[in-house]
Amino acid sequence: MPTQIFLRQAAQGQATPIPDATGPDAKAAALADPQSDRPEEDEVPDDQAALQLEEAEAEAELAGDPAARPVQPGSAGTPKDPFDTTIVGVTPVLPETSALASAITPRPRARPAEVVQTARAAMSARRSGAVCGDLAIQGVAIGRVSASIAACGVAEAVRVSSVSGVALSTHAVMDCGTARALKAWVDGGLKPAVGSYGGGVRELSIAAHYICRPRNNRKGAKISEHGKGRAVDISGIKLVDGKELNVLKDWRRGREGRMLVRAHAAACGPFGTVLGPEANALHRDHFHFDTARYRNGSYCR
Repeated sequence: MPTQIFLRQAAQGQATPIPDATGPDAKAAALADPQSDRPEEDEVPDDQAALQLEEAEAEAELAGDPAARPVQPGSAGTPKDPFDTTIVGVTPVLPETSALASAITPRPRARPAEVVQTARAAMSARRSGAVCGDLAIQGVAIGRVSASIAACGVAEAVRVSSVSGVALSTHAVMDCGTARALKAWVDGGLKPAVGSYGGGVRELSIAAHYICRPRNNRKGAKISEHGKGRAVDISGIKLVDGKELNVLKDWRRGREGRMLVRAHAAACGPFGTVLGPEANALHRDHFHFDTARYRNGSYCR
């Protein structure tokens, strides 16, 4: 009988019992056959059978073949679950979790009450000072501005004190269209042109805003856009560190002059009319911006 079949039958209790070598029948057979005292090839002593059984089980475990594993007494023939506590005799310890614990995530520390109150007060003040429906445009709504000359005046005027955090040296009167154009220029043209130089832009030096007068102060000329609340003149840009980019002194001179040139060019678009030192002698010391619109687009000199 092959060894593996014998081992499997021995484990299942089906193998043919090995005859007792000490009985009377065995002694008589030994006298008749001198070779009978040697175990046959399929007859293995008990200690060797146990050893071979253990080796076969180990080989089956390494081979990973469940069918080849000797069946353990009392089992249903299926491999043992290594995590079955009835087998290993140890209760596994799992991390404690709960719906509440999993729902809680780390949060930043709460801000001090003073900081919160200060921030709320600043936001409240900013909202109360906003005009033209834009928090970035700070000032006061002053309503209708009348004039003795019919062509002058502003229907819904505002007095602007700052745009996008940049103060105006003089609180300028204008309409909301001009205020929005000024904000667009500060955000998209002036600030990028200056960058972080001198700490950035702090204030606009206002040379003129609303005033009822003819263009270029010439008698008989049409009313200037200043007289309609649609224009603002800027003579310089003050920086955080105290420096000033002066239109008259710095235009096209050095680094500051290049910044002024870029800022002037960037106004063409947000404003309909853009004039500077190269437009004529009347504008050599300031920029003139207004929101007049023309069929051919913005007029920029």
